[in-house]
Amino acid sequence: MQAKKPSQSRTTMTDMVLPSETNPLNNLFGGELLARMDRAASIAARRHSRRITVTASVNHVAFNHPVPLGSVLTVEAAVSRAFRTSMEVYIDVWMEDRFTGERSKANEAIYTFVAVDDAGRPTEVPSITPETTLEIERFDAALRRKQLSLVLANKMKPSEATELKALFTSS
Repeated sequence: MQAKKPSQSRTTMTDMVLPSETNPLNNLFGGELLARMDRAASIAARRHSRRITVTASVNHVAFNHPVPLGSVLTVEAAVSRAFRTSMEVYIDVWMEDRFTGERSKANEAIYTFVAVDDAGRPTEVPSITPETTLEIERFDAALRRKQLSLVLANKMKPSEATELKALFTSS
């Protein structure tokens, strides 16, 4: 299986925040944002694997800034690292100010997807080769996040988490 680049999975979805999607403060519901991020991440994972993909976990979500009614919201997702059957997808959410047009990062998230065959069994995915500085940073950090998740779930012994241990030992 030939390695792919994060850019080959990049997915961009742009939409406007409508009144039916907002809370009493006229900001986008968090659940609506989660759904948008899940859809973009799912497409990115499918583009990378060329398989059906299912959301395995939502590893991190940061609701850093409220997204007001009428804002133009852009969700950008790309596979940051591929493991045997799973893929970490990093999502950046950008908000365009409705009056000035200035674009700013509003939120971010990290999801994990698993590629499955037609019977729903996990199936192997291509590896990934990061190119940019940001892609390399996210690629490297993905292994630490995976090891931490496995340790917390008691699926890996802390002593086996080499990437995590390396954070706390000096060279």
